[in-house]
Amino acid sequence: MTFSISPMSPAELDRVGRAAPDSGLGALRTERGNLPLDRLDVQADITGLVGRVRLTTEFVNVFDTALEATYVFPLPDRAAVTGMTMTADGRTVEAELQERGAAREAYAEAVASGRRASIAEEERPDVFTMRVGNILPGERVTVELRLVGPLAWEDGAATFRFPLVVAPRYVPGVPLDGPSVGDGFVPDTDAVPDASRISPPVLLPGFPNPLRLTIGVGIDAGGLDLGEVRSSLHTVTAEGDRLTITPGARADRDFVLRLPYAGDGSAAVCAPDSAGDAEEGTYRLTVLPPADAAPARPRDVVLLLDRSGSMGGWSMVAARRAAARIVDSLTADDRFSVVTFDDRIDHPADLGAGLVAASDRHRYRAVEHLARVEARGGTVLLEPLRAGLQLLGGGDEAGGARDRVLVLVTDGQVGNEDQILREIAPLVGRTRVHTVGIDMAVNAGFLARLAAVGGGRCELVESEDRLDEAMEHIQRRIGAPLVTDLSLTADGLSLVDDTRTPSKAAAIYPGVPLVVTGRYRGAAAGSLTLRGRTADDRDWSATVPVQRRDEPAIAHQWARAHLRDLEDRYVTGSRDLADRIVATSLKHGVLCRFTAFVAVDTEVVADGTPHRVVQPVEMPAGWDMQAPAAPSFAPMAYAAAPPGTAQFTTSLAPMAAPMPMAAGGPVGRLWAAAARAGAPKRGGAPTPPPGARPHAAAPDDSLRQIVALEADRLRAAAGQGVAEKRRLVADLLSRLTVLLGTPGQGADDSPVVRALELMRRSGEIEANWPEIIRLLDEYAGTGQSPATPAQPPAGEGKRRGAFWR
Repeated sequence: MTFSISPMSPAELDRVGRAAPDSGLGALRTERGNLPLDRLDVQADITGLVGRVRLTTEFVNVFDTALEATYVFPLPDRAAVTGMTMTADGRTVEAELQERGAAREAYAEAVASGRRASIAEEERPDVFTMRVGNILPGERVTVELRLVGPLAWEDGAATFRFPLVVAPRYVPGVPLDGPSVGDGFVPDTDAVPDASRISPPVLLPGFPNPLRLTIGVGIDAGGLDLGEVRSSLHTVTAEGDRLTITPGARADRDFVLRLPYAGDGSAAVCAPDSAGDAEEGTYRLTVLPPADAAPARPRDVVLLLDRSGSMGGWSMVAARRAAARIVDSLTADDRFSVVTFDDRIDHPADLGAGLVAASDRHRYRAVEHLARVEARGGTVLLEPLRAGLQLLGGGDEAGGARDRVLVLVTDGQVGNEDQILREIAPLVGRTRVHTVGIDMAVNAGFLARLAAVGGGRCELVESEDRLDEAMEHIQRRIGAPLVTDLSLTADGLSLVDDTRTPSKAAAIYPGVPLVVTGRYRGAAAGSLTLRGRTADDRDWSATVPVQRRDEPAIAHQWARAHLRDLEDRYVTGSRDLADRIVATSLKHGVLCRFTAFVAVDTEVVADGTPHRVVQPVEMPAGWDMQAPAAPSFAPMAYAAAPPGTAQFTTSLAPMAAPMPMAAGGPVGRLWAAAARAGAPKRGGAPTPPPGARPHAAAPDDSLRQIVALEADRLRAAAGQGVAEKRRLVADLLSRLTVLLGTPGQGADDSPVVRALELMRRSGEIEANWPEIIRLLDEYAGTGQSPATPAQPPAGEGKRRGAFWR
C-alpha cells in the first residue's frame, strides 16, 4: 500500500519552519526515529589504478508494521556492480543477476507472498534504485553491493571519486498519461519517461543527520611510486595504509581522493576468462601520450556556460572563472562564441550569436559579459548544445584547417540525458566536445557520456581549491589532440571486432593516458600496437608486449565500459542492441540498465502488505538553499488521490524547494502561476522580491484546506480494516502535528485539536472514526474537500518511452 502527501501552501511551509527541529515536511514522527536508512558504509581497497568497493546499506524498521524501503543513490559511473547480498535475522541471501523485467516480477512476487526481498536497478550510469521489502518491525536488514572500477589517471595523479547524493535535476517535457513508474516527486514526461525514478525527495535544510556515514579506503600503490594523498571535500585520518573520514559527515557531496603516482604506466595485460577458457579473455592496453606536441592549429571554439539555479553559490563563481580562463587562452588566429544559458540563451553585447575573431577587444567583451552572469532559471541544455554544434558545422565531415571545439561548463543536473545524446549525436561530426563539471555532487556520468560522444575530455572540479589546477588541464586539452585516427593491431592473438572501448572517436590528449580494452581469442602472448596520426600529420605508433594476468577485474571493467557504450548506441538509434546488452550483462555478471540484481529469502515473515517508504536524500552541499520561511521556498504539489479510492499516499520525506520539475505537470503549473504573478525564477523556483511573503493566504485558511482533504481521505477508507485505519491515523497525526506547530497556535477546544486527541487513542480508532471525521469537517468549515488539482489539457498526455524498462 502507498501513501501520498497533501498539497502544501507557502503558509503551511511557514508553519513547518516553526515546527519541532526533528520534524520535516511530511515526516512521520515516532519515538524510534522516522527514516528507514540508518547506515551507509563505503569500504574501498585501491590497488594501483583499480578500486574495489563494498557498499553496505543498513535499513531499520521503526514502525509497527512490515516496511518496504526505497533508496535512490549514486555510484561511480565507471564502476561495475558485480554482486549483491541481503542479510536479515542472521540469514544471508546472495542476489542473482536477471533480466530487469524478470527480476522485478520475482521481487514483487516475493514481497506479496510475505518473504524478505531486495532488488538493485540502474537508472543512469551513476544513479541506482534499491528496494528492500518486508522489513519486520524493529528489524535491521543490510544490503551489500560489490563494485570494481578503474581510477582516472591524468597528469600524474589518479582520482578515486565516490558520489554520495543524487542531486535534484531539471526535468523538461510534457507529463505522460498513467501512473508514474517510480516513487520520486517529479512526474514522468515525454522527454524523461523515468523522471519519477531519479527524483528522490529531499531533506529540508537543518534536518538532523539522518544516517551514520562511514568511509574507509585502503591503498596499495601496486608497484607505482605514490606521493601525498589528498582528500578534496572530506577530512580524513590515516592509520597505516588505510584512510577514514571523521565521524558525523553528511552524505551531501562526493568523496574524492587524489593519489599522485609516478612511473611509466604503459602496459598491455591479457586476462583469460575465469571459467577456464584460456582461448578467450579480455585485454587492456594503456599508452602514455607522446611528449612532443605539434604547433597549435587555429580553432573555432564555442563556450557554453550553464547559469541555471543549481549553479548558484561557489559553483557560479568557479564556472565564471573557468569560462574566462578559456576565453583568455584563445589566440588571434582563433574564432569563438560565448553562450550563457538557463531556460533562455544570452550572448555578450556587441558580439552576437556567431563566431567572431578572438581579438583583444572581443575577448574583453566576452569576459565582461561572463563577470556579470548570475544563476537563475532551469537547465534547458539541449537547445544551446544544438545551436553550438550547428554553429561549428558539426554535421560537415569535410576536412579543414581549423579545429572545431565545443566546451560546456555545467553541473550537468538534467534528467533528459538520453534525449540530449540522441539529438546531438548526428550533429557532432568533426567537433570535439569537452565538458567541465563544477559541483560538489556533479552529474559525472552524463558529462562523461557527452564528452565520449564528442570524442573529447571530461574534467571535474569539486572545490574552489582545485579550480586553478583543473584549469591548467582544461587549457591544455581544448586544442587539437596529440594523436588521432587511432587503430589497434595485435601480434600473437586475435582481437574480437566491435568489443573495443573506447571507440574510433577516441584520441590521445596531453597528460592523459589512453586506455583501450576489448576481447581477444587465442593464447595470451605477443604484443599490441596502437597507431595514429599526430597533429602535424606524422605517423605515430606504440608497441607494448602482452603480459598474462589472472585478474577478473579487467573483464568486469571492460564489460561495464562496453555495456555503457552499447547503451549509448541504443539511445542514439541502434534499438536492435537490447538482446546483446542483456546477454553481455548476464554473461559477465555486471549490472546494466536492462538487468537487475534480486535477492529473495525463502522464509515467509509478513502478510505481504508492507508500508512503503521512500528514503529522502540530502540537498547537495554548496547549493544556495535558504531557511524554510525564506521566499525561495514553495509548495510541493503532489496529485491528491480522488475521494473514494482505496490507494492513499504518505510521503515520509521532508522536502524542500526549489526543485526540478516537469514544465507541464502540477508542480510546474504552480511555479508557472507564481512566475506569471511577477516573481523571477531562481533554480527553477519563483523568488518574490526581498521582504515579500510567498502568498497572501492566511495560515488558518490553508490548514483548513488540508484538513478538508484529509477528512475525505479518511472517509474513503471507512471500509478498511482496523490495522489499516491505525496506520492512516498515525500518519495523519504526525503530519498535522507538524503543521499545527508549537502549542498555543490553536485553541485547546479547536475541533482539529480534539480530533488529534482522539487519534492518539489507538485502541479506540474504530469507535472514534466517525467522530474524527466529523471534527475535521467542522474545522474545515464546509465539510467538502477542495477541488482536485487540474489535469493536463486535452492532448497534453504522451505515451511512455521504453528504454528504462
